Amino acid sequence: MKVAITGGTGFIGRHLVQRLQQDGHGVVVLARNASKARRLFPEITIVPYTPLALGDWQQSLEGCDGVVNLAGTPIAERWTPAYKQQLRESRITTTQILVEAIAAANPKPSVLVSASAIGYYGTSETAVFDELSIPMATDFLSQLCQDWEAAAKGVEATGVRLVIPRIGIVLGQGGALGRMLTPFRMFAGGPIGSGRQWFSWIALTDLTSLLIQALTDKQMQGTYNATAPHPVTMATACEALGQALNRPSWLPVPDFVIETLLGDAAVVVLKGQKVLPRRTQATGFTYQYPQVTDAMKAVVT
Repeated sequence: MKVAITGGTGFIGRHLVQRLQQDGHGVVVLARNASKARRLFPEITIVPYTPLALGDWQQSLEGCDGVVNLAGTPIAERWTPAYKQQLRESRITTTQILVEAIAAANPKPSVLVSASAIGYYGTSETAVFDELSIPMATDFLSQLCQDWEAAAKGVEATGVRLVIPRIGIVLGQGGALGRMLTPFRMFAGGPIGSGRQWFSWIALTDLTSLLIQALTDKQMQGTYNATAPHPVTMATACEALGQALNRPSWLPVPDFVIETLLGDAAVVVLKGQKVLPRRTQATGFTYQYPQVTDAMKAVVT
């Protein structure tokens, strides 16, 4: 299998590239920063990429069996008006351009795996969401995810199979968990905010396996929650992290601290949603880390 990847130098993308390589697949990384990508992946085909416009890069899609779209500016930053625009362009506009490139390819890839996020559902301490749930909110993050998915759905008109994984909080060396590790290692960790908000997560190893299954399983089509089958509260997640590090998890991080740091983006960690991967499990996908305690231990050891 030959796979083209956008966002290949990011937290998730790096691991997916390495896993595909290990499994003997061909990989093409479409990279805005080609020199960085070449340093990371000296043995991989790197194609300079202009995500907001069609160009020579689109020729690299011809002959690929699948495309994985992981491009997107990081969410967990302060959402100024300018940054909100950047978040939208880096997800929605780039996906629209990618769909146009796939439509023009000859031959076309047979599948597009285009990322989304569980922010699609909105936030709640009481509701339970699965892949058939309708969004409960019209907040910025939910609308961003809805528009992002709508942009990807344009590829279906070309006859290309589309899989949209709605990704939860990814546990690995980096990402959201990377920011949580430092205070815990300094014996200053604990629940963020109330601790009652839901923490719907997935181990990076499992997410990578699910993305590869989406590429290879021709029966997979539509949306799938890329979360573990056992979501927990933030308090439970922090307790599991403290146990894995052999550190206490008693010192709460108040809401105002996160709000001061992140502004509107604080919703990402102060509010949550309980998301179940029912369609994902129905595919027969096997989780290596279904429980948060095991996932935390695997990350920090």
